Amino acid sequence: MDVDREWFDKDYYRILGVGKDASAKEVTSAYRKLARELHPDANPGDAAAEERFKEVSAAYEVIGDPKKRKSYDEVRAMGPMAGGMGGFGPGGPTGAGGFAGADLGDLLGNLFGKGRASQAQPTGPQRGLDLEASLTMPFEASVQGATTTVQVTSDVRCPDCAGTGAAPGTTPRRCPECGGSGAVEEDQGFFSFSRPCSSCAGRGTIIDKPCGTCRGTGAIHRPREIKVKIPEGVRDGQRIRVKGRGGAGSNGGPPGDLFVRVHVQPHPRFGRSGDHLTVTVPVTLAEAALGANVEVPTLEGDTVTIRVPPGTPSGKKFRVRKRGVRTARSTGDLMVTVELHVPPELNDQQRAALEAYGAATASPRTVAGTAGGN
Repeated sequence: MDVDREWFDKDYYRILGVGKDASAKEVTSAYRKLARELHPDANPGDAAAEERFKEVSAAYEVIGDPKKRKSYDEVRAMGPMAGGMGGFGPGGPTGAGGFAGADLGDLLGNLFGKGRASQAQPTGPQRGLDLEASLTMPFEASVQGATTTVQVTSDVRCPDCAGTGAAPGTTPRRCPECGGSGAVEEDQGFFSFSRPCSSCAGRGTIIDKPCGTCRGTGAIHRPREIKVKIPEGVRDGQRIRVKGRGGAGSNGGPPGDLFVRVHVQPHPRFGRSGDHLTVTVPVTLAEAALGANVEVPTLEGDTVTIRVPPGTPSGKKFRVRKRGVRTARSTGDLMVTVELHVPPELNDQQRAALEAYGAATASPRTVAGTAGGN
């Protein structure tokens, strides 16, 4: 039984929102639903959601694995024993209040180091660091999607030794002291403790002739250009994950991931609200009062025509369906706001027309005052 100390404190069933008798299919379904809701890409900048996503992923790593789930259930069934190793209960370790069939020696060995030498390697196979880069892109590119590159400087796998740390033509050899485990055990009476192997410094392998390029580390630090595919409809501040393009792993470990934070430049004419595009178009007094067909620009460069009915007030909004932001899940609309345009200067003909209109029109202030007097 391979026991993790977190199993004693974490109720993974509660974290996933399922019962202890949930089927494997129900567990997977619950995890996928939570993962979609809490994924960092769906909650940019939300630290609480990101932490919850990690917690849900850790729970599913155990409950979603039949073997780990069985061990987890056995540990949780120990009750008080799980929290502090406090007594065996009546009938010994397999009696009432005991381990329900769990191997005490195996459990104690896992708690105090015995049987877990491979996990005691401080410098064994290590996953590389996750990296973060920033990318500023035009508004149009964020809506339409693009493939671009970002510059990062980090550790990468050494090209000369392919990450082994050994000089070309040689390979690391298995440590004879620890047998390749990276740790050795020391008996201390009833318990057995493991410590990193001093011969190989916990690596499990010995490099007789280090690589001259990376000096035996298996990685070099250098700038690199990474291609990033930005999906259509990306939002300002959203993080894009590029799997496996982070820092180099060590001692045969996998590389980390690269997270690209997108910053979208504002557009001089269009705005964005969710998946909707927004635009404001001017209309004349005559168009607003009498009604008119008005041409509206789109982000693609063409125009669409909307019908402005007679008596339309300034600030009225109109919707052009399916001309907004397209994402993998939906397509937004183009939201058009009409705004009354008052010319700063009038020619003689315009002035005469407006004076005639003014003379033939009752002032709304006068109408309002008369209504209030009644």
